[in-house]
Amino acid sequence: MSIKISGAPCCWGVDDPKNPYLPPWERVLKEASQAGYKGIELGPYGYIPMDIDRVQAELAKNNLTIIAGTIFDDLVSESNLENLLQQVDDICYLITKLPPSPKEEGQKFPTPYLVIIEWGHDERDYNAGHPDRAPRLSGQDWNRMMSHIQALSERASKFGVRAVIHPHAGGYIEFEDEIKQLLQDIPYEIAGLCLDTGHLYYSQMNPVQWLKDNKDRLDYIHFKDIDLDVYDQVMGDHIRFFDACAKGVMCPIGQGIIDYNSIHSLLKEINYHGYITIEQERDPRNADTSLRDVKQSVDYLMSVGY
Repeated sequence: MSIKISGAPCCWGVDDPKNPYLPPWERVLKEASQAGYKGIELGPYGYIPMDIDRVQAELAKNNLTIIAGTIFDDLVSESNLENLLQQVDDICYLITKLPPSPKEEGQKFPTPYLVIIEWGHDERDYNAGHPDRAPRLSGQDWNRMMSHIQALSERASKFGVRAVIHPHAGGYIEFEDEIKQLLQDIPYEIAGLCLDTGHLYYSQMNPVQWLKDNKDRLDYIHFKDIDLDVYDQVMGDHIRFFDACAKGVMCPIGQGIIDYNSIHSLLKEINYHGYITIEQERDPRNADTSLRDVKQSVDYLMSVGY
């Protein structure tokens, strides 16, 4: 099993680039390197500058490569499509001009990836993790979102970048019925799947089973862990997903409810090769403990054979 562990800026609380409390991106790259990573995601559009020379200098200083860029935005609204396509152009231009990460033997597609996440609707955000009560899109709105995802994926492919779709708690692609419909509507030739163990569990799904059932569509994986006590509490609250993260629902890997020994065995069984990115969303005002927590996650995964 040929697997590389990488990181993401969300471990430092970087989810909204407009948040005034974000740590400097240079610090995030430095601490990612100190934690033992060789690769990191770009983070949300607008956080790390679209400046090839500056970014490359910091990556080289910290012995890092970029594993993926991210579209984290409203994929439903027709009025947002041009903005989304511009983001794809900017992100893919940047990440393909930076030195590439090594391709692991057996890896289906080379990095960097474009991770596509649907986000930005209060009526879903406040119902994250609740498939029974969360409103669903109309057929027309769903089909428009699918056509947008196809357009973004095809635009990324012009840069040689593989698009991977990431079901995300609090967005319109979250629950079992929606992921299954997505897989019917978006052919694998167009885009792969990025499954996230924490989001699957948060949204009432079994991560081990979902990784196994979708092995043929799986190009990339995110690892998180969930503090069950906090999870049980926030499931009873009227709360946005990232407010639940600020309360500590995501914890260092190995300290929560998700069974990473079983996942390790499964990844061997399904012959997964390539990259796995550790994430632990938090309030950026708590970023002073990010390096400690990320290092705990890395050390735990190494201790169980990753």
